[in-house]
Amino acid sequence: MTALSPLNTLIVFAIEDEAREHFNDFPRLYCGVGKVNAAYRLTRRLSEWHNQHGTPPRLVLNLGTAGSTHFKAGRIVNCTHFVQRDVDATALGQPMHVIPFDETPSPLKNGLRYEKHPEAICGSGDSFVTNSDMSHWNVVDMEAYALAKVCWLENVPFGCLKYISDAADSGAAGSWHEQLEKAAKNLRSVLIDLSR
Repeated sequence: MTALSPLNTLIVFAIEDEAREHFNDFPRLYCGVGKVNAAYRLTRRLSEWHNQHGTPPRLVLNLGTAGSTHFKAGRIVNCTHFVQRDVDATALGQPMHVIPFDETPSPLKNGLRYEKHPEAICGSGDSFVTNSDMSHWNVVDMEAYALAKVCWLENVPFGCLKYISDAADSGAAGSWHEQLEKAAKNLRSVLIDLSR
């Protein structure tokens, strides 16, 4: 696996608070919260990168926080499969989490495997989870599916590492705020490791 460098890697966070000041030496995109913001801003940034460099980045790396009832808080997990947890077109005869008339597989398998970290299935949706059935995924966020799909459609390698900040329960919002600095520091350590 090629070592990461600021010349070939675009790091994507949802918001600047997830990065703090720990990633200023890499190109960064703060895509905003939610799947629509993530898809729009990453698509636009990939176009700008291509116009500037003549090629897409060698890797789009999504770093950030996620909730889980499966993994303990403080763990960093490697998401390689992605589900739209808030899609329900069952009235049209579709299985849960599958968009009608769309050829994207569900779950979407698109993510580099980083063996030092446990593999995870990420359920992305436009809600902050405080109570979740995790039978189809084991971590939750609000952007990763959209980022993974844009990279899948554009044939750009994608990686996703998430710091588990909360238990996706009634205390999730408070836990998430408290964990942001620790998440950024731990994700920075992982980035240094991947850059060697």
